[in-house]
Amino acid sequence: MKIAVVGATGLVGTVMLKVLEERNFPLTELIPVASEKSVGKEITFKGKQFKVVNMETAIAMRPDIALFSAGGSTSLKYAPLFAEAGTTVIDNSSAWRMDPSKKLIVPEVNAYVLSIDDKIIANPNCSTIQMVVALKPLHDKYRIKRVVVSTYQSVTGTGVKAVEQMMNERKGILDGPMAYPYQIDLNVIPQIDVFESNGYTKEEMKMIKETRKIMGDESIRVTATTVRIPVMGGHSESVNIEFENDFDVADVKALMASTPGIILEDDIDNLKYPMPKDAHEKDEVFVGRIRRDESMPNTLNMWIVADNLRKGAATNAVQIAEFLVKKELI
Repeated sequence: MKIAVVGATGLVGTVMLKVLEERNFPLTELIPVASEKSVGKEITFKGKQFKVVNMETAIAMRPDIALFSAGGSTSLKYAPLFAEAGTTVIDNSSAWRMDPSKKLIVPEVNAYVLSIDDKIIANPNCSTIQMVVALKPLHDKYRIKRVVVSTYQSVTGTGVKAVEQMMNERKGILDGPMAYPYQIDLNVIPQIDVFESNGYTKEEMKMIKETRKIMGDESIRVTATTVRIPVMGGHSESVNIEFENDFDVADVKALMASTPGIILEDDIDNLKYPMPKDAHEKDEVFVGRIRRDESMPNTLNMWIVADNLRKGAATNAVQIAEFLVKKELI
């Protein structure tokens, strides 16, 4: 089992390697891939050293699976070349997510749609992944009509440069690299990605469109406001969900507690609720603050937190790979 990690030296690629090691993924050969400037560098995996190679070398090695985290333009160019060589690509960029010919997968939600013919599989946006993990069991039981989500997203979602900007600002260094147009420390920026003609950001539209595609239900109405906040560890979401059918709050909590991949943290008497610092380096989606929306019938409020570099990116991609291996789809 040959596994290529494309973008192996980047923030998400590094976490992919860590997750592959932690989960003891059954690979026999690792192929770390990065840009030409990183070729020849060595990375450590399970105590062994592996040299970084370029795209052409990796394609010629014909890996069984390629985990991509190298940006949309890179994926558009190289994912089809890997696929032509017989490799199954699991891509973490936005390049293929809304392509009607490509599957958009969160294993807990819709892995069953995958087949041996799927050679390029899209990994969803980080903020969408954690939300749909919680939405799926609720939709199955109560039928979701509408979702209103506001996000509180970690600087790690932007990348190394954003982390550096925030840490510099905390040290009083204000002339360092800028990932954002404004200071992020001690601030909140209500913009993630570029604005589109409808006034929504690209990130907000990703959540709207991806949620419907993953859930397999275009009738679900979604509206989103995505916000960058000066934290590490993970993304948080305030989610308001309107159902066709009524629910009992205790039943909703029991359903969340029994759903694989979810950890319920909802004990307000002891001030227990999910926070990004507690989700850091965890693979699960944490859910809490579950309560009825008293302003609307059949409507629920909840709080969802997950590590955006793990479940929101690397772990979800590795879980897709695990499913392919388990079901012999490669």
